[in-house]
Amino acid sequence: MAWAWDQYRERAWGKDEIKPVSGGHSSFPIKAGPHLGLSLVEALDTLWLMGLDSRFQAGVDWIGAELDFDVDGEVSVFETTIRLLGGLLSAHLCCGDAVLLAKARDLANRLMPAFDTLTGFPYRFVNLRTGAVRDAHSNPAEIGTLMSEWGTLSRLTGDPRYLDVTRRAMAALFEKRSKLGLLAVQIDVETGEWRKRRATVGSYADSYYETLWDAWTLFGDAECKRMYHELTAAILRHQLVWTADGAWIADVDFETGVIVNAEQDELSAFYGGLLAQGGAPATGAALVRSWAAVQDRFGVLPEAYDFRTGKAVEVSNALRPELADAAFNLWLIDRDERWREICRTHFLAMKRWNKAKYGYTDLADVTADPKRQADHCPGYWWSEQMKYYYLIFADCPRFDYADNMLTTEGNVLKGQVRLGFDRISGRRVIRR
Repeated sequence: MAWAWDQYRERAWGKDEIKPVSGGHSSFPIKAGPHLGLSLVEALDTLWLMGLDSRFQAGVDWIGAELDFDVDGEVSVFETTIRLLGGLLSAHLCCGDAVLLAKARDLANRLMPAFDTLTGFPYRFVNLRTGAVRDAHSNPAEIGTLMSEWGTLSRLTGDPRYLDVTRRAMAALFEKRSKLGLLAVQIDVETGEWRKRRATVGSYADSYYETLWDAWTLFGDAECKRMYHELTAAILRHQLVWTADGAWIADVDFETGVIVNAEQDELSAFYGGLLAQGGAPATGAALVRSWAAVQDRFGVLPEAYDFRTGKAVEVSNALRPELADAAFNLWLIDRDERWREICRTHFLAMKRWNKAKYGYTDLADVTADPKRQADHCPGYWWSEQMKYYYLIFADCPRFDYADNMLTTEGNVLKGQVRLGFDRISGRRVIRR
């Protein structure tokens, strides 16, 4: 992590994402720029947990001096929330710096116009300066993966608006479930009408289910817990498929339950960990073992896999963390060494295949021999798998292993352990 950070600082400081093969950089979430320091913000709480304090402070200093959201550029409400807003909030919880919280609040205020709909569902895109919105065809993930970050902002500022708008969207989406209790992958935020019929736990839906459970963990929201359990029961009733190779969650028609394909995108590899957190550890463990077997077969997970044919549908890999995420969550529950073994395999494969001259890059083809690199390090790499690897092996003194909450982007919104000094007693104290 330290080596990759130093490469980023030398070649792409303040830029969104480094290109680890060429040493260049790319912009995201404003696709054509300007840059918003995405990788820098996403890395902060990982650096802090690892005790890389001078690097952490350098990032905080850059934010205070350089990060400005008053730009005429359009961003994804979802991506900006989980990456930048979440990164600023988790870093603030690590060190208490008020500037980080102020930047987070300014960003949320600029995203707020997206929620001005009759349904309560946010538009997908908003201009940070003008508040202009775009794209009414959204999905469960982008509508319902906001409450953890926005609710934390409400808790820290005392302003309930942030929690209220995001929770309203989550609850309204739940009411749109089919008679089978399933959600599809595209809905119109202006009319509330479904535009597609496919139900999945992968891309376009995944993190909504995660955030329902997180709302219970983070805020004690019993209604979100109920919604999670109702939706999970429907998913397991209509989408769980057992094969000779293990367990999978198939994509189905959300109104009939008929399986529409056997393709699994890599993002759905997270789901076993969530099931274990939510009280279904045996099924969750089976799903993780299924994905681990695919990892053993290809060395690195392909972006999409067909569980019926056993073939990679998409041969690239975007340096994804989902399998490590799931294994880490299972390990937090039962401390079984097999989950560490999966993370170890994941980590060693990354070191072997993804390391480039200036950092770690995604792969263009996991089936090639040797595997063929692309030239891109996504911002989530800094926030997610490097954190999961470290926490599962390091016995980190700055992390509360018994009481914690990591967002879908891996940002720690509960569980930082800060050592302080009590001036009255003269003793070191722990602040959580």
